[in-house]
Amino acid sequence: MPICTPATDDAEARYACACHSPAFARLNAAIGGRLSRRAFLAGAGAVGALALSPNSPAAAVPRAPAGPVVFTNVRIFDGKSASLTAGRNLIVEGNRIKAVAASGERPPDGAQVIDGGGRTLMPGLIDAHWHALICAIPEVVALTADIPYVHLVAAQEAERTLMRGFTTVRDVGGPSFALKRTIDEGLVAGPRIFPSGAMISQTSGHGDFRLRYEVPRGAANDIGHAEAAGISAIADGVPEVLRRVREQLLLGASQIKIMTGGGVSSAYDPIEVNQFTAEEIRAAVNAASDWGTYVCSHVYTPEGIKRALQNGVRCIEHGQLADEDAVRMMADKGAWWSLQPFLADEDSNPKSNPVQRQQQEEIARGTVRAYELAKKHKVKTAWGTDILFNPKGLPTQGKQLTKLARWYDNADVLRMATAANGELLALSGERNPYRARIGVIEPGAAADMLLVDGNPLDNLVLIADPEPNFRVIMKDGRIFKNTLG
Repeated sequence: MPICTPATDDAEARYACACHSPAFARLNAAIGGRLSRRAFLAGAGAVGALALSPNSPAAAVPRAPAGPVVFTNVRIFDGKSASLTAGRNLIVEGNRIKAVAASGERPPDGAQVIDGGGRTLMPGLIDAHWHALICAIPEVVALTADIPYVHLVAAQEAERTLMRGFTTVRDVGGPSFALKRTIDEGLVAGPRIFPSGAMISQTSGHGDFRLRYEVPRGAANDIGHAEAAGISAIADGVPEVLRRVREQLLLGASQIKIMTGGGVSSAYDPIEVNQFTAEEIRAAVNAASDWGTYVCSHVYTPEGIKRALQNGVRCIEHGQLADEDAVRMMADKGAWWSLQPFLADEDSNPKSNPVQRQQQEEIARGTVRAYELAKKHKVKTAWGTDILFNPKGLPTQGKQLTKLARWYDNADVLRMATAANGELLALSGERNPYRARIGVIEPGAAADMLLVDGNPLDNLVLIADPEPNFRVIMKDGRIFKNTLG
């Protein structure tokens, strides 16, 4: 696919120029034309698929098998148990798991048989905090590049995400609707996407990416680049919040993401500030509830967490600075806590600003206590990575899951990234774009599975190195990788 010159696999060199090459500018002009933003969002995924080389891995989506697929001689981690079930066959018909049978049972006539050789069959991994459109490009590129370029990069990265074993992601900020459509239609390879659409933010909030010269808002600068791209949507007051939430539901959001506190990856809002009034939060929750789904909220502090929960938010994103009262409230209300192992280590999202690095250190200290409190109060805990504006960090996606072994045993870690995350995704109710159960191996569940060379319950590090260790990757009943020969 076209990339910013120079042509290289080095991420820093690839994105050194925010304006890109003349050749790419001509491509953008050709495919962008006079399309409106809405027309582009509807067709960007298809454009991306056509722009990819026929020899690109993302262009090679396998056909659905003509008949049943049977995994023989496998040990199964079903997403829920603390041990493997040995000596089993698993039968897939279409895009669903049909049955788990004894290993001696004869496969159905005409079945494609995959001999697991005693390896471990487990559900595909789920990343519950992902940004499909803005994970693979630096921040300056996301906020300055032509919108088609952002979508083309995201289409390429989607295939890599799937090849890391992530068969499903919950996208909690960004215009991933067109990418989702092209994946679902089999035009490009990638994970299932549960899209939130634009992050809903107040003025000066965590989703306000405008530059200083764009303030105050006026007729000549009514919408900033991030809003035009669909990354964020600024709303002030109940009527605007209702409008912006309803717009994302119109576009196909499976859940809504709002910003009720400050953060690190933004220029103006300190972590400790509260954002959105109680009435504004309640408006977002009511609009989502009317469509049968829920609101998740970006927030770090105890005060922000409590305000969000008191007004109906059902999932806290981050929350690493929570105190015991806030965690107890999460537990009492049955809310989900979507935590990430933010440890200010070599895998963190890069920050050149000293204030942002200091904030990362503060959040890292809070992360340790957050996991301890989540366990103590038995909060329903989800896991995600939140890799953001960080091309070099993408290969660490699975590695970041293994960091949870500091607080949980291996079975609990794997349960969190499979069945537990699948339970969180099911909160989207009628807005769930994939009606089969996800994150488990059981009859009727989605046929999203990994065949692992080893036992991840004994050796969790297998997850961190997917290329040699994931011998088969199946999503939606299609085999995207098989290195068994």
